[in-house]
Amino acid sequence: MKKSTVVDSSVVLAVVLGEAQKRRLEERTRGIELIAPLSLKWEIGNALSAMFKRKMITLRESERALNAFYEIPVQLIDIDLFSALKICHEYDIYAYDAYMIICAQKHEVSLLTLDAPLKSVAKKCLVEILEV
Repeated sequence: MKKSTVVDSSVVLAVVLGEAQKRRLEERTRGIELIAPLSLKWEIGNALSAMFKRKMITLRESERALNAFYEIPVQLIDIDLFSALKICHEYDIYAYDAYMIICAQKHEVSLLTLDAPLKSVAKKCLVEILEV
Protein backbone atom coordinates (compact mmCIF):
# COMPACT_ATOMS: atom_id res chain seq x y z
CA MET A 1 0.00 0.00 0.00
CA LYS A 2 1.33 3.43 -0.98
CA LYS A 3 1.99 5.92 1.80
CA SER A 4 -0.20 9.06 1.75
CA THR A 5 -0.01 12.52 3.26
CA VAL A 6 -2.24 15.57 3.34
CA VAL A 7 -0.68 18.66 1.75
CA ASP A 8 -1.88 22.18 2.43
CA SER A 9 -1.76 25.35 0.36
CA SER A 10 1.53 26.50 1.92
CA VAL A 11 3.26 23.44 0.46
CA VAL A 12 1.58 23.66 -2.93
CA LEU A 13 2.31 27.38 -3.25
CA ALA A 14 5.96 26.91 -2.31
CA VAL A 15 6.29 24.37 -5.12
CA VAL A 16 4.32 26.15 -7.85
CA LEU A 17 5.91 29.52 -7.11
CA GLY A 18 9.41 28.07 -7.02
CA GLU A 19 10.16 29.12 -3.44
CA ALA A 20 13.34 28.07 -1.64
CA GLN A 21 11.75 24.94 -0.12
CA LYS A 22 10.57 23.60 -3.51
CA ARG A 23 13.33 21.01 -4.01
CA ARG A 24 13.09 19.67 -0.43
CA LEU A 25 9.30 19.41 -0.71
CA GLU A 26 9.48 17.56 -4.01
CA GLU A 27 12.09 15.16 -2.61
CA ARG A 28 10.09 14.60 0.59
CA THR A 29 6.88 13.77 -1.31
CA ARG A 30 8.43 11.56 -4.00
CA GLY A 31 6.57 8.25 -4.04
CA ILE A 32 3.89 9.50 -1.63
CA GLU A 33 0.22 9.84 -2.58
CA LEU A 34 -0.88 13.44 -1.97
CA ILE A 35 -4.36 14.15 -0.68
CA ALA A 36 -6.16 17.30 0.42
CA PRO A 37 -9.66 18.51 1.18
CA LEU A 38 -11.74 19.83 -1.71
CA SER A 39 -11.04 23.35 -0.46
CA LEU A 40 -7.40 23.22 -1.58
CA LYS A 41 -8.00 24.64 -5.04
CA TRP A 42 -10.05 27.51 -3.61
CA GLU A 43 -7.29 28.23 -1.09
CA ILE A 44 -4.77 28.38 -3.93
CA GLY A 45 -7.00 30.83 -5.80
CA ASN A 46 -7.45 32.95 -2.68
CA ALA A 47 -3.72 33.03 -1.98
CA LEU A 48 -2.93 34.06 -5.56
CA SER A 49 -5.56 36.81 -5.43
CA ALA A 50 -4.04 38.08 -2.17
CA MET A 51 -0.69 38.20 -3.93
CA PHE A 52 -2.24 40.44 -6.61
CA LYS A 53 -3.36 42.89 -3.93
CA ARG A 54 0.18 43.04 -2.56
CA LYS A 55 1.63 43.44 -6.08
CA MET A 56 3.69 40.26 -5.57
CA ILE A 57 2.69 38.53 -8.82
CA THR A 58 1.20 39.34 -12.20
CA LEU A 59 -1.80 37.71 -13.81
CA ARG A 60 0.54 35.81 -16.14
CA GLU A 61 2.58 34.52 -13.19
CA SER A 62 -0.60 33.38 -11.46
CA GLU A 63 -1.62 31.52 -14.61
CA ARG A 64 1.72 29.69 -14.67
CA ALA A 65 1.36 28.86 -10.96
CA LEU A 66 -2.16 27.58 -11.48
CA ASN A 67 -1.11 25.43 -14.43
CA ALA A 68 1.71 24.00 -12.29
CA PHE A 69 -0.83 23.26 -9.53
CA TYR A 70 -3.00 21.32 -11.98
CA GLU A 71 0.04 19.17 -12.81
CA ILE A 72 0.47 18.06 -9.18
CA PRO A 73 -1.34 14.75 -8.60
CA VAL A 74 -3.37 15.64 -5.51
CA GLN A 75 -6.50 13.66 -4.73
CA LEU A 76 -9.14 16.10 -3.48
CA ILE A 77 -11.40 14.67 -0.79
CA ASP A 78 -14.63 15.76 0.84
CA ILE A 79 -14.54 16.19 4.63
CA ASP A 80 -17.11 16.50 7.41
CA LEU A 81 -17.79 20.21 7.97
CA PHE A 82 -19.19 19.84 11.46
CA SER A 83 -16.10 17.97 12.64
CA ALA A 84 -14.02 20.81 11.21
CA LEU A 85 -16.14 23.41 12.98
CA LYS A 86 -15.62 21.63 16.30
CA ILE A 87 -11.85 21.95 15.79
CA CYS A 88 -12.27 25.61 14.81
CA HIS A 89 -14.22 26.26 17.98
CA GLU A 90 -11.90 24.34 20.28
CA TYR A 91 -8.61 25.73 18.93
CA ASP A 92 -9.72 29.12 17.57
CA ILE A 93 -8.45 28.44 14.05
CA TYR A 94 -9.77 29.11 10.56
CA ALA A 95 -11.89 26.51 8.81
CA TYR A 96 -9.33 25.96 6.03
CA ASP A 97 -6.80 24.80 8.62
CA ALA A 98 -9.34 22.57 10.33
CA TYR A 99 -10.18 20.97 6.98
CA MET A 100 -6.56 19.84 6.67
CA ILE A 101 -6.60 18.34 10.16
CA ILE A 102 -9.91 16.54 9.58
CA CYS A 103 -8.68 15.19 6.25
CA ALA A 104 -5.54 13.78 7.89
CA GLN A 105 -7.55 12.29 10.76
CA LYS A 106 -10.18 10.76 8.46
CA HIS A 107 -7.56 9.00 6.36
CA GLU A 108 -5.15 8.33 9.24
CA VAL A 109 -2.24 9.95 7.41
CA SER A 110 0.33 12.62 8.15
CA LEU A 111 0.11 16.32 7.31
CA LEU A 112 2.74 18.23 5.36
CA THR A 113 2.57 21.98 5.96
CA LEU A 114 4.91 24.94 6.21
CA ASP A 115 2.42 26.73 8.48
CA ALA A 116 3.75 26.64 12.06
CA PRO A 117 0.42 27.45 13.80
CA LEU A 118 -1.33 24.71 11.79
CA LYS A 119 1.43 22.25 12.75
CA SER A 120 0.93 23.12 16.40
CA VAL A 121 -2.83 22.54 16.38
CA ALA A 122 -2.50 19.40 14.24
CA LYS A 123 -0.12 17.92 16.83
CA LYS A 124 -2.64 18.70 19.58
CA CYS A 125 -5.21 16.81 17.49
CA LEU A 126 -2.80 13.86 17.35
CA VAL A 127 -2.05 14.28 13.63
CA GLU A 128 1.45 13.19 12.63
CA ILE A 129 3.47 15.92 10.91
CA LEU A 130 5.59 15.02 7.90
CA GLU A 131 8.67 17.15 8.45
CA VAL A 132 10.84 18.66 5.72
